[in-house]
Amino acid sequence: MAYNQLKYRKNFGLLIAFVILVTMLFGVVMLAARSMIINLIETEFNNRKVEVFDRSVQPFHEFFNDKIPEISYYQGYLDSIKAASYVNDVIRKYAFVDRVLFYDIAITNSDSIASGIKYNHLLLYPKSITSFHLDKDNRLIAQRPEKTQTSVYIDDFNTMVLKFVGFLDRVNESTSMSDDDIYRVFYTLNPGKVTYMNIPRISDLLVYKRMMSIPDTTVVAYDQDMFMFLIDPSRLQIKNVALNLYEKIEILPIVSGSVSDKHFYLQTELPLPGALSDYKLQYTSSEVFINKEINRRFFPVSLGISGVYLILILIAYLIYRNVTINSRLFQLQYDFINNLTHEFKTPVSVIKIAGNNIQSSEKLSTEEQRMYGKILDQEADKLNSLMNKLLSFAQIENKSIKPNKEEVEAEEFCEPIFEAVRLKYPDLNFSYTIDVQNNMMVDTTLLLSVFQNLIDNAYKYSEPQRKFLHIDVQQNKKNFVIKFKDKGIGINKKEFNSIFKKFYRVKNQFNQQGSIGLGLAFCKEIVDFMGGEIKVDSLPGQGTTFTLFLPLGPKRTK
Repeated sequence: MAYNQLKYRKNFGLLIAFVILVTMLFGVVMLAARSMIINLIETEFNNRKVEVFDRSVQPFHEFFNDKIPEISYYQGYLDSIKAASYVNDVIRKYAFVDRVLFYDIAITNSDSIASGIKYNHLLLYPKSITSFHLDKDNRLIAQRPEKTQTSVYIDDFNTMVLKFVGFLDRVNESTSMSDDDIYRVFYTLNPGKVTYMNIPRISDLLVYKRMMSIPDTTVVAYDQDMFMFLIDPSRLQIKNVALNLYEKIEILPIVSGSVSDKHFYLQTELPLPGALSDYKLQYTSSEVFINKEINRRFFPVSLGISGVYLILILIAYLIYRNVTINSRLFQLQYDFINNLTHEFKTPVSVIKIAGNNIQSSEKLSTEEQRMYGKILDQEADKLNSLMNKLLSFAQIENKSIKPNKEEVEAEEFCEPIFEAVRLKYPDLNFSYTIDVQNNMMVDTTLLLSVFQNLIDNAYKYSEPQRKFLHIDVQQNKKNFVIKFKDKGIGINKKEFNSIFKKFYRVKNQFNQQGSIGLGLAFCKEIVDFMGGEIKVDSLPGQGTTFTLFLPLGPKRTK
């Protein structure tokens, strides 16, 4: 029952639940993030088509709004040569202009001309129609339209003239032409065609109106120009400004459907405006193509989420490790308290028994006095030694003292210790060698404690028939090298890093009680304290070698 109360409680259930919860959240967040990115890409696919549309149609708008109005700069005085120069510039700059027709128009009050459109006394007729296009060698060709085409072109001419005459009927001296009037009267937009008539001045329009309404015996004629641009929308250059979203963008007839059985993951379209209105921009992307963009955007997001997940898992691991270490420390401290209690209890019990015997005895002989005095002295020395070791360990560990280094010869320091070993352990097969040229600069009291601990361990952890110890004191260029080699039970290699820790005890038959796990930790603290190093090399069942490396002192003087 007492053991259960002292047992360190390790509630790993909460930790496992935390890991499971974090893992589930990781999966949910990853799925949600990918779904959000898919929705974002689909939204962008539908929204950015306008940007592609605007960039692709921009040359047509430039042609329509800027280039066509340049015709009015000539004030109706264009001839076929100047018209050819203008058309050459247009047709080469704007690839979607397939052919241009130039109408050289006359406006007159003559009654002798049968062709054209006549309204009251005003007559408008084409003196000539010239067709311009580029041949296969990219040369500009000017020619008269064939008879089969002339009727079609005359119909376009008649439509434009009727709008113009209707506008003349409403003109007066206060008339000012708005942009709306200009587009409505002087432009005609049909699929594949843009027709434009030169815009006269208001004063000219008033003259034309007077010619239309008042008969005049004097015949006059004015020149007027009209162009018809035949547009091929399929020649528009597509500006795909979202290459990551649109795998394929095509200009197709607006009535066309899918011409293949290929399944497109995303597809949308936009109709082209005005003279391009028989065609549309169709945007398509396959599932494989879109998945590449999804993965490209999802990769950094997944890295971030994975980073957070790994941090949380690392925190869980650190909690687990901390709990495990605390559990081991608790057990070590518990063992330390038990062993320390035993270490104190044994001499205290002996002292108490000796004291009771002395107190209850009416008369003690001289031999009994010596015996009890020796017992009390030995047990008091044990208690004093244990207290000194604990106090020294605490002082060294907290660095509350400084090493009291003094120069001493190696033989002078070692030989008294080795003589004491022979007296203390007569059954120990002990030997040593000393071969140095420098004196030692050490704290002799602390180093003596290291020697005693290592010698006592060599004797304690050896079988009765294998009690052997050889101490070798040598030096190299930088250090004294002191080796303690025994033939004891040995230490497993897995425990090399643990044996120098406080309260750690190797599990073996020699360590069931009487050890508090401070000996080797005390040795390491002292050696480190003096600026040295301690290492271990061992094989279970064959023996152990502890090696001390201590800084060299000054050379000996003869």
